[in-house]
Amino acid sequence: MAFVQHNGIRYYRFDALQTCHALFTRHGGVSPDPWGSLNVGGTVGDDLERVRANRRLSFQAIGCAPESIFDVWQIHSADVVCARAPRPAGESYRRADIILTDQPDVTLFMRFADCVPILLHDPRRGVVGLAHAGWMGTLRDVASAAVEAMKKNYGSNPADMIAGLGPSIGPDHYEIGADVILQVMQKHADEAELFLKSHQGKIHFNLWEANRFSLERAGVCQIEVSGICTACHTEDWFSHRAEKGRTGRFGALISLQ
Repeated sequence: MAFVQHNGIRYYRFDALQTCHALFTRHGGVSPDPWGSLNVGGTVGDDLERVRANRRLSFQAIGCAPESIFDVWQIHSADVVCARAPRPAGESYRRADIILTDQPDVTLFMRFADCVPILLHDPRRGVVGLAHAGWMGTLRDVASAAVEAMKKNYGSNPADMIAGLGPSIGPDHYEIGADVILQVMQKHADEAELFLKSHQGKIHFNLWEANRFSLERAGVCQIEVSGICTACHTEDWFSHRAEKGRTGRFGALISLQ
C-alpha cells in the first residue's frame, strides 16, 4: 500500500492489484473550499467545469485517456453494468453501483466520500471491476454481487481474483441508528457481532469487515484493506460524515491498460 504523487495529484495504490488503478486524495485539483481541491462530484454544488477539469487531471496523472471513462449514476444498489466501450460523451448515465469490463480501452470510474470503494481484478481472465458500498450496498451484498457478476459474465474464478477495499469511513466513526442496527442483525444473525461494535456508548458499523466477509464468503482469498478512515483524515479525503455534507467526492478508477 503506497501513496504516489504526480504533478501535485496525490493518490493511493494497492500493492496486490497489479493493474492500472488509483484512489485519488483531495489534493491537486482546481476547486475552491469546501470542495478543495480535486473534487470529482458533480452534484455537490461545485462548478461543473471545475469538476470536469479535476477528472481530466486525475486521468492524466496515471496515464489514462479521459475519453476512456465509463462511469455510472451511483444509487446504493447491487446493480451491475458490464462496460464494452467507454461511455459516449453526452449519453445518460446508467444507474448502478457495480461496473465491470474486460476491455483495455475502458477505464472504470466512481466517486466516494465515506462509502467503501471495492476494486477487483481477475488477472487470469483479464477482467476488472469497481463497486460502491455504503451501508445499504453492504447489506445488499454489493461485494459478493460483483464477484458473482464476474463469474457469470466473464467466467472468472473467485480464487483467481484480487480485491482492494479503499479508504472509507472507519468503524470508530461510523455510528448507526436503531433502524440500521436492526437491518444488520436481520441480515447477519449470529455473525452481526463481527460488524457491530460498541464505541463510547454508541453502536458502530464496521464496513471494512462486513465487505471483507462478503468477499471471502464469495470465494475471494486475496483481499487488501487500506484501513484508512476518511473521517479521521479529512486532510487527504472527502468525508460526508465528518464534514457534515459540505464537501466533495474523491475519485477511484481501475483499468486493464
